[in-house]
Amino acid sequence: MTEKKDVAIIDNWIAGKHEKPSTNSYMDVTNPANGEVIAKVALSEAKDVDKAVEAAKKAFPAWSALTFKARATYIYKFRELCLKYREELADLVVLEHGKNKAEAFGSIDKGLETIEWACSLPQVAQGRIQEVSTGVYCNEVREAIGVVASIVPFNFPFMVPMWTLPICIGVGNCYILKPSEKVPLTMHRVAAIIKEAGIPDGVFGIVNGTAASVNALCDHADIAAVTFVGSSKIAELVAHRARLKNKRVLALGGAKNHMVAMPDCNVEMCSQDIVNSYTGCSGQRCMAASVLLTVGNQPELLQNIVDKSKKIVAGQAAGQVGPVIDEQSHKRILGYIDEAEKGGAKILVDGRPWATEHKKGWWIGPTVILHSNPADKALHDEIFGPVLSILEVESKERAIEIENKNPYGNAACIYTNSGGTADWFSKRFSVGMVGVNIGVPVPREPFSFGGSNISKFGDLDITGDGAMEFFSKRKKVTTKWNPAREKSWMS
Repeated sequence: MTEKKDVAIIDNWIAGKHEKPSTNSYMDVTNPANGEVIAKVALSEAKDVDKAVEAAKKAFPAWSALTFKARATYIYKFRELCLKYREELADLVVLEHGKNKAEAFGSIDKGLETIEWACSLPQVAQGRIQEVSTGVYCNEVREAIGVVASIVPFNFPFMVPMWTLPICIGVGNCYILKPSEKVPLTMHRVAAIIKEAGIPDGVFGIVNGTAASVNALCDHADIAAVTFVGSSKIAELVAHRARLKNKRVLALGGAKNHMVAMPDCNVEMCSQDIVNSYTGCSGQRCMAASVLLTVGNQPELLQNIVDKSKKIVAGQAAGQVGPVIDEQSHKRILGYIDEAEKGGAKILVDGRPWATEHKKGWWIGPTVILHSNPADKALHDEIFGPVLSILEVESKERAIEIENKNPYGNAACIYTNSGGTADWFSKRFSVGMVGVNIGVPVPREPFSFGGSNISKFGDLDITGDGAMEFFSKRKKVTTKWNPAREKSWMS
């Protein structure tokens, strides 16, 4: 690994300015394409969280007192600036994460969709009023819950923070972000954009770091809610720790998404969608479908998948596959491929040569594994790389049995030309998100994103109306001004 002489210093962002960590300690941030050190990010602890919370508490009364419309005006300005700096943000995503440029733009645009939805909060967050008894009115309004912490992963440096940030502050809360220490540059730039948008200091803050920062956010008495996106193991720990402090918590975990291909599927459309799903973002997304169950022998479909996978080249231009995030991920992914091969699985497309062809960085090519043993680890563990495992099954009932035994519950997809078959699978998949001929079934606003089983710990979903509900509390006011004309229990 080589290190550049001049690297960015990524400090915390508290009360509208950069703050060095109390530890005065930093860790390297590397470019996954070549292994070079591109930045040093602050390692924070409880003292830094205290400071960020105090700034947020100071900003909260005035920010939460604004109308929804007034807050939406700030969020709209933030959206316009993100559009202005769209290419710069995409370049940062490519630099620190390794996505190709088209994927980086796509992730920016998906984040912008959530910001746009947050701009509609004056319309969608309206309260209710009704005359519930003669002369008696019930009025319900949404109010902010306070200071909220959001802990996000490395795989989408801009998009995942935007799942929570605009909606959270749009309903009147103040927000503290803990970015992944692997990709802190993008949101470091966003902090300056937020300030340029005129959003008051303290409404948005960043505390960088690792486990110490996460634990301090979960434990802090003045943080009302915590959101998390990452592995299921850590999601469960975060959810348990936050709930011990009586906080609201929504922790999204990992995934092992299954695709089922029926004999009547459109081979060309299906094969292209499968390849896009498992190779997109180098397979580093919770919506990547990593297991394909073919009902019956489908050699034409397999050949199409193999042919399309072999045509993909390494790189960071549109249509190419970039590196995985770091050496640890690189070794883990290669280990799963090696183990599957040693266990008797056939490697139909082998991405391992990319690891030796690229002397710098963490590169693995698209890999397709045909399994004969349903117990193979690659069929069950979340690999988080450009690896597709294929298993032939004898019936749709067997396909559902395999999918339902999977402990995760994020997403699943059925490929078929039959509406009845699609409906049959949609009702039986044990997941939060279902695709019909769509291998990456991400709901778009106003629908919310979220899985089930060990893919989600906590309540509600993380975008759209689910997030609006999570980040707000309902206050109910019952009013009577004049004596009732008719007698009732409320008279």
